[in-house]
Amino acid sequence: MYKIVQSLRILPRWIILLIDLVILFFAVLFGYLLRFDFDLNRLIYENFWHGALLFMFSGALSIFITKSYAGIIRFTTIQDGLRIVYMATMATMITLIVNLIYLNFDISIIPRSVIIISFFNTVIFLFSYRLVVKYIFSYFTNSIHKRLNIVIFGAGQFGQITKQVVDQDTSSNSKVVAFLDDDPRKIGKAINGVKIYNPRKDLAQLVLKLDVHELIIASSEISLERTNEIVDRCLKLDVKVRSVPQPDKWVKGELSVGQIKEVKIEDLLGRDSVELDNVHVREQLKERRVLVTGAGGSIGSEIVRQVIRHDPATLILLDQGETPLYEIEREVRAYKGNMDIYVVIGDVRNKNRMETVFDRFRPQVVYHAAAYKHVPMMENNATEAVLCNVSGTKCLADLAVKYHAEKFVMISTDKAVNPTNIMGASKRIAEIYVQSLSTFLLKESNKRTAFITTRFGNVLGSNGSVIPLFKRQIAKGGPVTVTHPEMTRYFMTIPEACQLSLEAGAMGEGNEIFIIDMGKSIKIVDLARKMIQLSGKELGKDIEIVFTGLRNGEKLYEELLNNKENTIPTHHPKILIAKIREEDYQEVKFKVDELIRIARGGDELEMVKRMKLIVPEFISNQSKYEELDKKVIDL
Repeated sequence: MYKIVQSLRILPRWIILLIDLVILFFAVLFGYLLRFDFDLNRLIYENFWHGALLFMFSGALSIFITKSYAGIIRFTTIQDGLRIVYMATMATMITLIVNLIYLNFDISIIPRSVIIISFFNTVIFLFSYRLVVKYIFSYFTNSIHKRLNIVIFGAGQFGQITKQVVDQDTSSNSKVVAFLDDDPRKIGKAINGVKIYNPRKDLAQLVLKLDVHELIIASSEISLERTNEIVDRCLKLDVKVRSVPQPDKWVKGELSVGQIKEVKIEDLLGRDSVELDNVHVREQLKERRVLVTGAGGSIGSEIVRQVIRHDPATLILLDQGETPLYEIEREVRAYKGNMDIYVVIGDVRNKNRMETVFDRFRPQVVYHAAAYKHVPMMENNATEAVLCNVSGTKCLADLAVKYHAEKFVMISTDKAVNPTNIMGASKRIAEIYVQSLSTFLLKESNKRTAFITTRFGNVLGSNGSVIPLFKRQIAKGGPVTVTHPEMTRYFMTIPEACQLSLEAGAMGEGNEIFIIDMGKSIKIVDLARKMIQLSGKELGKDIEIVFTGLRNGEKLYEELLNNKENTIPTHHPKILIAKIREEDYQEVKFKVDELIRIARGGDELEMVKRMKLIVPEFISNQSKYEELDKKVIDL
């Protein structure tokens, strides 16, 4: 029987049209019978065949005009029902008009009462026939394919809209069997016959009782912490989790099944996003000349995207990578605005090239995101880390002062705090240089460039970060490699990190290091476990986690503040300013110049010695430079 039903899927349109005409015949026949109390003799007296042929001809013409035969019957919806109503109305009007014309000659082809009755018969018969076919397909499909039972978290407007969308999706065998909601006023009630349950008490029982396969989060007010609780419980119960996007992300203001996506690890990490004040940012950037270094990178490109929203007069995109710079240029030029856009290929270490850029464009605001950032790689290429992160920053900072830039925002990292690697130490030295320069300018002159530093943790989805790596490893079937079972990291999103940088540029007056309250740090191994579970695979069965040991320069725990530092609050409770020790600019400049000279000479060991003198808290870990720390201890 199922094979017979399946074969009906390929019926040509002419057969559907023929079936519709047969139904039209029975609709008008039943109309005559109802009108004349099922007296068959009256059919001959009332010229039944003439009336039936006229109504069927009008119906065939209307079917072609409205294309009511074109819909896929097994997917019949309300729209198909409305199309049938339009067709039947048109057929009725044509029949009435033709009948009126013949009445002028005292000839009645079909009684008007029969026409009206036939109209209702046509609508009922055609739509009922389609619903019966749809039910048959659904019945036999359900008997072959197991039904997917879904519960929806959120019994508000979002949840109701989600249920409607799931119910209307005829391409999958899904059914909403329950609602969950934290609001005690809703628990125990029902929406369209679907009961609302308490998620904290009833979820586990519902999964077993109703054979639940999937949970959809459809709540606009759910916190990140609560989302994590729900996801964790569902993963333990082997229930798949999806979520509904916010209404501003719906396509043309309407939700579709395709927009209900699986929950990603990025949706669960960190904490609720920090909302920043864009008014001050707009005042800072509107109609200004803005330079972004490292504009092709993950952080720099997002800074660019956010800057263009505030209508700068001129935007200069600087990067030494041709391809990523080309990509962000294409994206920016598609933005409708009146700003001038300039794309510059250049290395921040090249003083002559940077001088040309500053002399030509005279940037008023500089966002310095260009840097080498990969810890193990920089540990093995130490001189390059210093030349880019220290020399490049010094070059740009000096030019910003020379060409009277108003703000210079340096993008730093939590790895600069108590650094254990070359990359973190190089960023800390860059921080020290711009801070000492800012202090020097403040004392020497009222007209100065304000130097501001933003320091944050790991950025979700940035180039080379752990999450894309884990995703690739999971897609290949594993193993997922984690360096150490106790390693923890702070996380934030790319947009949030860049918002912080823009806000700091607007808020800062100079000589500040802005940090963000990043909540609790996360164990990397827990991150790996959750990503494996979210992918639908089972740890230990489908995929293994392998511990590879700390890499060169890595440490188990990241910090946002040095032990000798403290913080002062800002107007935003989640944003703090790190109060750091002051450094003498002339002394710092001498040390940094000497460090750069040694780096250019290629003597890595001597260079690292100088780095440790500039940053006394720099203690190498899992590195060939640990020997230098041992010598200091022995002394």
